[in-house]
Amino acid sequence: MTKKVETGNSIKLALELLKRIPRNRYVTAPELHKQLDAAGIVRTKRTIERQLESLVNEFDIERDDRSKPFGYRWKSQTRGLSLPMLNEQESLLLALSQRYLQNLLPASILQSMDGFFYQARTNLVDGGEKLESQWLKKVRVVDVTQPLLPPAVKTGVFEIVTTALYRNQWLELSYRNASGKLADYRVMPLGLAQQGPRLYLVCRFNGYTNERSLALHRIEAAKASDLTFTRPAEFSLERYDADGRFGFGEGTRIKLSFCIDKEAGYHLLESPLSEDQEVRELENGYQIQAIVIDSAQLQWWLNGFGENVWGVEKLSV
Repeated sequence: MTKKVETGNSIKLALELLKRIPRNRYVTAPELHKQLDAAGIVRTKRTIERQLESLVNEFDIERDDRSKPFGYRWKSQTRGLSLPMLNEQESLLLALSQRYLQNLLPASILQSMDGFFYQARTNLVDGGEKLESQWLKKVRVVDVTQPLLPPAVKTGVFEIVTTALYRNQWLELSYRNASGKLADYRVMPLGLAQQGPRLYLVCRFNGYTNERSLALHRIEAAKASDLTFTRPAEFSLERYDADGRFGFGEGTRIKLSFCIDKEAGYHLLESPLSEDQEVRELENGYQIQAIVIDSAQLQWWLNGFGENVWGVEKLSV
């Protein structure tokens, strides 16, 4: 390697480290090594440690050497490394992504983006009365049902599962089903979905060609295999969802017909069940007809209206 190339690589590594060193907490060399590796920047841990020692001498970075591994952070009176290419609009986009998409991004990518998320938050906080800074307080995703706390996912499971999903690696799982039975499985991870407060892994069990959904909080242990697989070309997570699989359906299409009280059913005139929905106004309500996917979720939805829904019919199509 020429001296020019070596110097260039050293500068690039220094910049990547500076972007990822926080101000309000310590970060260790192993943590930074993991973040860089997730971002595709391959360096040895020793190289990173040597570079960090150099940065401590050249920048306002303090080292916590009370225990190993040492921790590093920007000194309290400094702002850290400012990223001029990250403007207010980009900072807002990153901040919203972290808030609402963190469960749908691979853990490795989240770790590699930690420095950028921090810089985005810093830009918005320092922005004061800028419109982008105010926007985070003006928007919110609201639950459509009774809010529930998310079930606890075992330590390390989310990181292992999302990394295997990202890299198309086989997974070895210990899974406890809703009946409490524990079993070990080898699965091909194909998708991740968030339904309310819960996360579900869509996968194929080894030796099968159909897909199933596993609740992440019921995974007792997970291990990613070194073996990778070719993602099935015929599988579509969008179609899996459209077939009602997350609503405990099997993709069976039906012609649904029912009557509903006017006050309870008015929202269906604004948000139809399907594009082919037909509505006939009655004296005391509406008669609704639509082609939908039959599922347990559909039945729960109908049952939720109680006596305000009557005359329910389901016909195969």
